[in-house]
Amino acid sequence: MSGQGPHPKPTHDDEKTTYEENNVHAVYNQIAPHFSQTRYKPWPLISQFLSSLPPGSVGLDVGCGNGKYFNLNPDIFVLGSDRSGGLAGIAREERTKRSLASDVILGDILSLPHPAGKFDFAISIAVVHHLSTSERRLQAIRSILDTLVRGGSALIYVWALEQENSRRGWSEGDSQDVMVPWVMKQKKDAESGSKTVFEETTFKRYYHLYRKGELEDDIVAAGGIVRDSGYERDNWWAIVEPGHEAGP
Repeated sequence: MSGQGPHPKPTHDDEKTTYEENNVHAVYNQIAPHFSQTRYKPWPLISQFLSSLPPGSVGLDVGCGNGKYFNLNPDIFVLGSDRSGGLAGIAREERTKRSLASDVILGDILSLPHPAGKFDFAISIAVVHHLSTSERRLQAIRSILDTLVRGGSALIYVWALEQENSRRGWSEGDSQDVMVPWVMKQKKDAESGSKTVFEETTFKRYYHLYRKGELEDDIVAAGGIVRDSGYERDNWWAIVEPGHEAGP
C-alpha cells in the first residue's frame, strides 16, 4: 500500500470544500484523458441493472466520468453529470460522436441541478466515497434519492475497505480515509536517439473506504430503502429506492 496513507480530517465547511477541490476535483481534471483510456469495459451488474429498465425510462448517471454506461440500453435516456469538467467534456464528445440517447452537464453530487421526484432511475458509480465526511456522504446519497420518482431505483457503488485479495491489500483495521495514487505516464521529448522516453507523474486522490454494512446504514440514514446489496470487484454496491416521502 505504498503511497496510500490516512488523510488529515478537514473540520470546517470551507476546509471540506477546499480539501475535496484539491484532492479530488483538481486531480480528475488533470488526469481526465488518461483516466478515460482505462475506463471502457462496463461492469456486469451495472449492465444488468440498466438493461432491466423499462423502455422509455429517463434517469441519471451521477458522476458519469467518460460516459461508458450511456449506450448499454438504447431504449432509455441517460442524463450524465460530472464534477470534473475534463471528464464531462470527454463524455459529451463521445455522446456526439456516437449519437447516443444521452446528454451531459457539469454538476456537483451535493447540489444536483434537477427537479425532485422526476427520474425513473439513477446510477452513481465510485463517486460517494470521494466525499470527505460522513455528513457529506449522507448528503450525496440523499441528493440522489431526491431525484427519483416513487418506486424509482438507484444503483450506488463505493470502494470497499475489505480488499484483502486485491493488489491494494486493504483489510479490517486499516484506515478508512486514504490517499490513493494515480500514476500517469507521458511521453517525454528526447534530444536524440529513437528510444521513446516516458516520465511519470503521481497524483493522489482522497477516498473513504466503506466497511461492510456501512453503505446500507448510510442509505437508511439518508431516507432510502435498500432493495439489494452486495460486494463486487472490491466495491460495495446497493440498489436503493426513495423512502415513503418521495415525490410523485
